[in-house]
Amino acid sequence: MNYKFPENFLWGSAASGPQSEGRIHGDLKGESIWDYWYEEEPEKFFNKVGPEKASQVYTKYKEDIQLMKKTGHNSFRTSIQWSRLIPDGVGAVNPEAVAFYNSYIDELLSNDIEPLINLYHFDMPKSLQEQGGWMSRQTVDAYVRYAKICFELFGDRVKKWFTHNEPIVPVEGGYLYQFHYPNEVNLKKAVQVGFHENLASAQAIKIYHEMELDGEIGIILNLTPSYPRDDSNPEDVKAAAIADAFFNRSFLDPAVKGTFPEELVEIIKELDILPKMEVEDLLTIQENTVDLLGINYYQPRRIKAKETPIADINHPMPDDYFDNYDMPNKKMNPYRGWEIYEKGIYDILTNTRENYGNIKCYISENGMGVEGEERFINKDGQIEDDYRIAFVKDHLRYVHQAIQEGANCIGYHMWTCMDNWSWTNAYKNRYGFIAVNLEQDGQRTIKKSGYWFNEVSEKNGFN
Repeated sequence: MNYKFPENFLWGSAASGPQSEGRIHGDLKGESIWDYWYEEEPEKFFNKVGPEKASQVYTKYKEDIQLMKKTGHNSFRTSIQWSRLIPDGVGAVNPEAVAFYNSYIDELLSNDIEPLINLYHFDMPKSLQEQGGWMSRQTVDAYVRYAKICFELFGDRVKKWFTHNEPIVPVEGGYLYQFHYPNEVNLKKAVQVGFHENLASAQAIKIYHEMELDGEIGIILNLTPSYPRDDSNPEDVKAAAIADAFFNRSFLDPAVKGTFPEELVEIIKELDILPKMEVEDLLTIQENTVDLLGINYYQPRRIKAKETPIADINHPMPDDYFDNYDMPNKKMNPYRGWEIYEKGIYDILTNTRENYGNIKCYISENGMGVEGEERFINKDGQIEDDYRIAFVKDHLRYVHQAIQEGANCIGYHMWTCMDNWSWTNAYKNRYGFIAVNLEQDGQRTIKKSGYWFNEVSEKNGFN
């Protein structure tokens, strides 16, 4: 079968500033929570590799953009680092950062690669975190100022903006499940953080539209479909709906519909942990929805009715309302410990078509992290990552089917362009079309999947 994609389909990959840029002496970047956490507890990071190493994009971006061309990119998403542009989060703009981002954007454009720019990718400036981070209303104000500065500096050339990448992750990682700084377990704080992120996004969208810039603004959400263990068991179905409300609809509904899911609001009211807000906040969220939705998809969530006792120690938690279901015989990525379920990407696109007004969207991340890829180097020094080609192809088939059925999906970006630094996992799992050799000054080599993706992009599809 020939899988042909719509005209002007976006082919490319995604990355982020904190995971790829690195730091060099004299770049005047301020500290983010990741720089700080690494300094405090380097042993928490795989092989003690910190964000200052990253993939040296700060100095190698021109070379990297030539490699993007060779791997079929007509578009590329990355993020501006708040702590690079405004080192303390609130004060003066760093001229070195302005020069870097201007040059990076211009270089992409002059090579016919459209830049898609995200404003926040988990990298809170340290000085703002010290004052509460997303717990604090001042952070919302500081973020909106930062967003406006970005629109003023780069909005003449960047036509697709995003307010947040995966805003549920600072909620889950920082305030529920302890895999991001500040590593707390507190549902009341998690709710406040999520509300402030939603509000900050809506306010940034409002400002962008008021500036009448010639472009679109959206949000990027990691949508993880919640499947009940047994469709015919009402308790399983209800549990899956609650998990979906906590982890998907908590951002998807306000971003696209301007409202919060009723199931979630009921639970939060019952627990008496409603967020602090000002009178006009809900109206701001209601009136400033997204133009464009980025969808990150890696794995499904399997859910069953609550069977285990509620843990007293951390109560309340989302997990008080459901249990995760370990489905037998599921296909797994053993390195990441994640289920591979290609149809999930189709189910998400069908859901946005049927229940979210067929919002204009694109697949902003989808990818496969593999540990020890050097095992697959051939005699010519190239990594033969056939497993990644199969992974992308199998997902693209379902994207194609959803588009055939009317989903308003305009592109596909893989995570990631070149192997990059993945938070506490550092470089444990490699995701890129392009290998990065940390031992040899970040030397780049295109993997087999990169050459394959170039063919897909050139043909705007595959057989």
